[in-house]
Amino acid sequence: MSANNLTVVLTFAVYFVVMLAIGVIAWKRTVSSTDYFLGGRSLGPWTSALSAGASDMSGWLLLGLPGYAFAAGFEAFWLAGGLLLGTWLNWLLVAGRLREYSVAAGNSLTLSEFFANRFKDRSGLLQPVSAFFILLFFLFYTASGLVAAGKLFETVFSVNYQWAVIFGTLSVVSYTLFGGFLAVCWTDLVQGLLMAAALVIVPVIAVQMAGGGGQLLVNLEQINPHLLNPMTSSTGEAIDLVVIISLLGWGLGYFGQPHIIARFKATRSTRDITIARRIAVSWTGVGMVGALLTGLAGLIYTRSLGVAVDDAEAIFMLLVNSLFHPVVAGILLAAILAAVMSTADSQLLVCSTAFAEDFYKDIFRPEASSREVIRVGQLAVVIVAILATLIALDPDSSVLGMVSYAWAGFGAAFGPALLMSLFWQRMTEWGALSGIVTGGVTVLLWKPLSGGIFDLYELVPGFILASVAVYLVSCLGPRPATGVEELFGKITRGPDNSSDPAW
Repeated sequence: MSANNLTVVLTFAVYFVVMLAIGVIAWKRTVSSTDYFLGGRSLGPWTSALSAGASDMSGWLLLGLPGYAFAAGFEAFWLAGGLLLGTWLNWLLVAGRLREYSVAAGNSLTLSEFFANRFKDRSGLLQPVSAFFILLFFLFYTASGLVAAGKLFETVFSVNYQWAVIFGTLSVVSYTLFGGFLAVCWTDLVQGLLMAAALVIVPVIAVQMAGGGGQLLVNLEQINPHLLNPMTSSTGEAIDLVVIISLLGWGLGYFGQPHIIARFKATRSTRDITIARRIAVSWTGVGMVGALLTGLAGLIYTRSLGVAVDDAEAIFMLLVNSLFHPVVAGILLAAILAAVMSTADSQLLVCSTAFAEDFYKDIFRPEASSREVIRVGQLAVVIVAILATLIALDPDSSVLGMVSYAWAGFGAAFGPALLMSLFWQRMTEWGALSGIVTGGVTVLLWKPLSGGIFDLYELVPGFILASVAVYLVSCLGPRPATGVEELFGKITRGPDNSSDPAW
C-alpha cells in the first residue's frame, strides 16, 4: 500500500472510531424504547435539521447528483429545484403539526402507529399494512446506500466491490445496533457538517482549476453547448413536459419519507421547528449547488486531461483524489462515508422500529417490555442489513436509480395520507388505508412500464392516485369519531394551549 493510500486509510480509521464512540455514549443514555426509537423527543434545532438533511441526502448527494450533472448538465437543475422546494414545504407543512400530533395521538413512535392512533383504527390493518410498505421500500433504499459505500471502499481500499459492500454494511450496523436513534442523530449532526464542508471545498477548488465561474460556462459551451440549456438534453433534444414534471415531482416524495419525518417527531418542541427549518433549507441549498458544480467542474477537468470516466457517479471521488493532499482527501472522502452512513443508519433504524413496534409488539406480544422490544429491534437491524446487502452486491447497480424507486414508493404510499391526516378532519381510517395501498401499488406497477405517459416518474401518478383514493373513500364512509376531532383541537390550539408560532 502506498503512503498516500495509507494516509487515507488512517483518516478513515479515525473517523470510524469517532462514530463508534458516539454510538457507545448514546447507548449509555438509552433506557426505554422511546429513547431507542425516537431519542426521547429531545433533539434541538441544529441536531434535528442536520440529522434530517443528512439522512435525506445520503450518498446520492455526493455520487448520484454530481454524476447526473456530469452527464446531463443544466438538466439536473430541475431535479435539485424540486428537492429544495420539497424540503422547505415538508418543514413548513408537516414538521410542527406532526411533532405535536404524534404526541397527542398516543405518543406514537412510528409512522404506522401514528396512523393507527390518529384514526382509532378498529380494523387493525393500518399499522401492519403501513409497516409492510416501510420494510419493502427501505430494503431498496438501504441497498442504495450500501452500493455507494461499496463504490467508495472499492476506490479507497482497492478491494473487490462485493467485499467493499460487506465492509460498509458492518460499519453502519456497528453503531446503529447499540446506540439507536440518539446515536444516529448525533452522528448525523457530525456527518451533515462534514458533507456541507466537502460540497463547498471540492467545487470551489474544482471551479478555480477550470478558470473560475465565467470560464466554467465557456468551457462547458465548448464541450457541448446543450449542457447549458435546461430545456434540452445533452444530445440537444428538447426536454418534454413529462421529463420536467418527473424531475420537479421528486419534491413530492418528502412528505412520505419515514426516516426524515421521524426527526420532526423527535424534535424537542414545536418552538424549535422554525429555526430548524431555516437551518435545514439552507443546508440543502448549499449541498445542491455544491453537488451540481462538482459534476460540471468535473466534466471540464476530466476532458482537459483526456481522462475517460466509466462511472459518472465516481466523479466526486476522482476530483478529491486528484486535487487534494492525501490527508485532506481522506477527510473529504469520509464525507461520502458520512453521507452513506447517515442515511443507511436512519433507514435501518426505521425498519427496526417498524418490525419491533408495528409487527412484534402490536400483533404478537402487546405485553412486551421496552427492553424486549429494543432487542427485537436490534435483531431486525441485522436482518434488514443482510437482505439489503444481498441486493447491493450487484456492481452495476446505480445509486440514483435505486434511490428514485424507494423515494417514489414512500412518497406515493405515505405522502398524501400523512398530509391529509394533519389537515383534514373528515379523513377516515379506510381513506388512509386506501391511500397507502393505492400509492404503494401504483409505484410497483408503474415502474416496469415505459413509453408515453408511462415515462412519467412513478411518484407523480402514485401521489395523485393516492390523494384521490384518500378523498373518495373518506367521503363515501361515515364521519370519523369525535375523539379525532378532539385531537385536532389540541393541534389547532398548539401545545399546552399556547400561541406557538408554528401553528
